[in-house]
Amino acid sequence: MLPVEFVDTMQQQLGAQAPLLFRALEEQPVTSIRLNDKIDELSFNADIDEVPWHYEGYYLSERPQFTLDPLLHAGCYYVQEASSMLIQCALEQYVPEDGLVLDLCAAPGGKATLISQYLGNQGLLVANEVVRQRVFILSENIQKWGNGNTVVTHNAPSLFSEAMPNAFDCILVDAPCSGEGMFRKDEQAIADWSMRTVRTCVERQRSILDDVWDALKPGGIMIYSTCTFNRHECEENAMWIAEELGADILPLNMDESWGVVESIAGYHCYPHLVRGEGFYMCVLRKRRREFAPFRIRHAKKPNSTPITAENEQLVRSWLYQPDNWALRQLDRFITAYPIRHKEIIDYMSTRFLCISLGFGLAEERGKHFAPQHSLAMSKAARVDAFPQLELDLENALAYLRTEALPIPNLPLGLLLVTYHGVPLGFVKNVGARCNNLYPNEWRIRNL
Repeated sequence: MLPVEFVDTMQQQLGAQAPLLFRALEEQPVTSIRLNDKIDELSFNADIDEVPWHYEGYYLSERPQFTLDPLLHAGCYYVQEASSMLIQCALEQYVPEDGLVLDLCAAPGGKATLISQYLGNQGLLVANEVVRQRVFILSENIQKWGNGNTVVTHNAPSLFSEAMPNAFDCILVDAPCSGEGMFRKDEQAIADWSMRTVRTCVERQRSILDDVWDALKPGGIMIYSTCTFNRHECEENAMWIAEELGADILPLNMDESWGVVESIAGYHCYPHLVRGEGFYMCVLRKRRREFAPFRIRHAKKPNSTPITAENEQLVRSWLYQPDNWALRQLDRFITAYPIRHKEIIDYMSTRFLCISLGFGLAEERGKHFAPQHSLAMSKAARVDAFPQLELDLENALAYLRTEALPIPNLPLGLLLVTYHGVPLGFVKNVGARCNNLYPNEWRIRNL
């Protein structure tokens, strides 16, 4: 049952539309996904409709058991709520593809992988998560997506203003909220809701926005979003940004047929009007003023271990366009990250707690280097650099459970295993069996 105060609030906010919203919140949630460019089509059978505001977004008529699809684990698509894909419109209209973007509250990674895909080979994404338990899930999803244009950090919002003032072309703040938009997907969200929670969220949201504001360059774009309906966390906060922090609210070009509602400040997705959950978004431009552009001065040199020319030649041979990547070895591990952003990534690695940057390329094992698992996930990997082993569904799921694979008549040594031609990771053939090198912390536990 919906909370009484929530019902009263929505009746005041939506008038005659409120009963339609309440009825929609009793229906089954919509299932939607967003494809990666690792594949051209899905591996499971389902009736599919396009999400109108994202060219790679699709609705599914029923929810498959995603855990049983190896291509999910290979990062070929992301199960993402359709309404949240609306940020693509803001990116396309206001954010340069070669921009520096901060996703401040990025876990578990749906919006971060969307931004990463938008920026492609030109821009750089900093995906931050302040909650420790969630930041490793974020890093895993970023690595599986495979673009290599992302730094995952675990820092307080204020550090970005302190260490990188006037640096970012765009900051997305998908703020922690009261979760009204998730009511039909999460019964706990209903149980936890109260007006007191709403007021607490408003205070927390404004604190986060204030802390990170100085990191946005004048003329830069702030995308403020929540998965809730009420005006306190949505329009009132957007107008607070505009009035107190100094910004102009920007319009978005949208098709009326989408059902997205334009309000006095920003845009709402209501489940009775769109095929998706509740979502609010407002796009603001920071007002221009005299400012000192962000420049890296007196940066400490990041910690590293020298890489021999022979080893560098070996690991670069595993990459397409190897000259596009800067390499750094720390202890036993070599990481690859975009050379065009080397200076700022090196700087960030000395000032921020970086969980991952770019992708793990190689690991030193004795006198030899072996590829890291994230290389198999990366779109920069030369898959023909390794002998390959194509798995059927049964063996692919066994591999994802980190089981040994009893597959005979294969070359000894390292093999890249694939499913439908898409890399899943590595095994080492020792003769009688293939030792499974899939990350234990990523393994499928429940089947």
